[in-house]
Formats: sequence, structure tokens, C-alpha cells
Amino acid sequence: MCGLVQKYNVPGPRYTSYPTVPYWDLETFSGKKWNSSVLKAYRESPDEGISLYIHLPFCENLCTFCGCHKRITKRHEVELPYIKSVVKEWELYCDLLGSRPVIKELHLGGGTPTFFSPEHLKMLIDGIVRLGKKADKVEFSFEGHPNNTTKEHLQALFDVGFRRVSYGVQDYNLTVQRAINRIQPFENVKNVTEWAREIGYTSVGHDIIYGLPFQSLDNVMETINKTNALKPDRIAFYSYAHVPWLKGNGQRGYKDVDLPTSEEKKAQYEMGKKMLTESGYKDVGMDHFALPTDGLYKALENGSLHRNFMGYTASKTKLMIGLGASSISDSWYGFAQNVKSVEEYQNLVSHGVIPIFRGHILNTEDEILRRHILNIMCQFETTWNAEEEEIVDFESILANLSELEADGLVEINSPNIKVTDKGRPFVRNISMAFDLKMHRKKPDTRIFSMTV
Repeated sequence: MCGLVQKYNVPGPRYTSYPTVPYWDLETFSGKKWNSSVLKAYRESPDEGISLYIHLPFCENLCTFCGCHKRITKRHEVELPYIKSVVKEWELYCDLLGSRPVIKELHLGGGTPTFFSPEHLKMLIDGIVRLGKKADKVEFSFEGHPNNTTKEHLQALFDVGFRRVSYGVQDYNLTVQRAINRIQPFENVKNVTEWAREIGYTSVGHDIIYGLPFQSLDNVMETINKTNALKPDRIAFYSYAHVPWLKGNGQRGYKDVDLPTSEEKKAQYEMGKKMLTESGYKDVGMDHFALPTDGLYKALENGSLHRNFMGYTASKTKLMIGLGASSISDSWYGFAQNVKSVEEYQNLVSHGVIPIFRGHILNTEDEILRRHILNIMCQFETTWNAEEEEIVDFESILANLSELEADGLVEINSPNIKVTDKGRPFVRNISMAFDLKMHRKKPDTRIFSMTV
């Protein structure tokens, strides 16, 4: 296995979209085309409902492992103006759709959503729901920081419909925590986990990262032992994405030599996976684990598991609208990203402009390849048909897969491709075989994190 790790540990996308952002066709994209794609998706399935992702970018401190768009500040007077802008942006989309949309899924991400006061978070959700309608089986979820999530946060969000929360744990070792500027005692995580359950949350998740600076195999084992003691319903067990070239993160605060080697990372993942499965967790998708009672595992079982810019989700909607600075929306036929600057975002929204600055409209080949990559990422299997062969160069894809097949990572019975158990840790590499845009124009510089 170590030889395979060395061989396949290359830069590659996480495939929360296809095409991936560096390969979006920015020249032909326009706000008009984006609006048309939104309307098309909405009119094709108005009863399906839509997903909302709301980006709350503010954090009081910089966690140096984080590659997300955020604004570091201790000035909480920024909360109310930002919330008003988010509700205004949602109003602009509702005006475009011409009706009150059915909200099937809503997720608060960041940044740190619990930077905001319970009162302001309730005000935000009330404003969103007032302009739409909740689906019968709606799922509201948010990311909570164990150090500043209070019982009042949990209760206020529960009262407006939230039933799922995920907490960023990362690692419990103090040396690792100091390196990533996220000092967070186990007691804090224990408290917020137990509070959520007492209040009535039906799914509590923990996010754990392996491959962090100064992190050892023993550190990962200690973290998972403590996690097992709290028994969260689902666990995201991520590989640390080292992307120090991205503007605005703190990953230049440590060196490449401070990071575990690819072999050490692989050992961390394999041990973590073994410990989690022995504790009753089921392997879901690329980097998630869930108890058999959790909705994420049930979605894998019934074939409804989906992947988008929110990561893995238990339900699929054609239309996902991202609200807030830097948010990315997905209409199924296109992608659009909001401006990243909070000030520019608020200014555009105040002038009645949907605040996108770049995007991509999918062509027919894109739509077909996207479906197959989603199948590989979510179901570990895909099959194409003769009609698709007229449009997509599957011969090149099979050629790209030939070495993966020789190494026992995939089984090919054309037109069917199945990821083997041995191949699951390499699902990003397998998906890359379908990424014809990247193969036609390989990047001159490194733009993705390593796959292992």
C-alpha cells in the first residue's frame, strides 16, 4: 500500500463541483446566463425544494489550518449589517424566482457561525424563512465552534428548526493545537455535544483532520478514542489540505517539513478508519463516517447521497443557492460565486444586484462528466450509455483508468466502472480520470492539495 500512496499522492481536486473552479469558463459566463440557469432548474422541479448555504465569514481568531474565506475581527457590530445583507440577497433571488421557494435544506457555514449572537442568528433564519416555505422534511444544520457555542446558541437555533450540528474538533493534542492556533480542550467539545443532545438535536457531528503539522499517529488515535467516548452520529475525517499559496490563510506559519509524510498520513487514515469502523461507524463517501442510524448513512444505502460545495449531503436538490460573501451557488446547469470582500458584497446587495463575480455554465459534456464523477464520489460506481459515448471521449477516460485498474483500484466492465475496497482511499485519483478538462489543459503550477 505504501507504494500506491507514493504513486498516487499527487495534486488533485476534491470534486465538490465539475468542472472544478480553476477550469470554469469565465469568458462566456454572465449574470444573465446564470439567472437563466437558476430559473431553468427551479421551474423543472419546483416541488423538489432548494438548498441554501449561508456563509458567515467572521472569526475572532485565525485557525492556521483553514483555507476558507473569512474575516478576522473582534468587532461584533459587524453582525447586524451583514445579516441584513444576506436576507436582502435572498430577497433578490426570491424576486427572480417569482414565488416563495420551498426550502429543503439550509446550512450555516463559515467562518464561525457562532461568532454571531443567538438573537442575530434567529433574526437571520426568521428573515430567510419568511420569504420561503419549509419543506415537510426540512434539514437545518450549522457548524459550531466548541469554544464559543453556548446553550443559548443551540436552543435559539433549535427553536427555529435546526436539528443537526457539526463541531470542528481537528485534534486534541496541545502541540498540534498550538501549531494550528486552535486550542480547544476536550471538555469544551464534551459540553457542546451533550448540550445539543439534551436540547433535542438528532444528529451531532465532529470534524477531525489528519495530516496536520506535528501530528503523529498516536495523536490521531488519542483524538479518535476521545471522539468514540462521545459517540457523535457522524464524523468527517478529513485529510489536511496544505494550500499555503492561497491568499488569506495562515498556512505559511509552519513548514512542509513540519507536516507528516504521505506514508505517515496514510497510516493515520488507515488507523483512524479501522478504529471508527470497529466502533460501529460506517464508511460513507470519501472522508465521512456515520452510525447506521444517521441520515448520511441511510442516504448512501438508498442511493440519495449527494456531493456539492457543502460536501456530502443526505439529500439532493437541483438548485443550491449560496448566500453571503464568497458563497458558491449551483443550479445544476451552472455555478456562480459571490464576491469575496464583505464590503463589496454588502454594497452590491444594497444596490439590488445579485453579487456574483465569476461562474461557469455547463455544456453537455460537462453535465455528463459531472454525473459520472458524482456517482464515483457518492456510490463508488458508474455506468454510461451509448448516447453518452457519442458526446464524451470515454476511450480517453478508460486509458486514464488503465493503470488504476492494473493496481486493483477499479474494476472495469465497460460500460461499468466500480471502485474496489482497495481503491476507496484513492477515489479522488479515480475521479480525476474523468476530468477531461484537466487532462486537456494540465496546470503549470500547483493549484490543488495533495490527494493523500
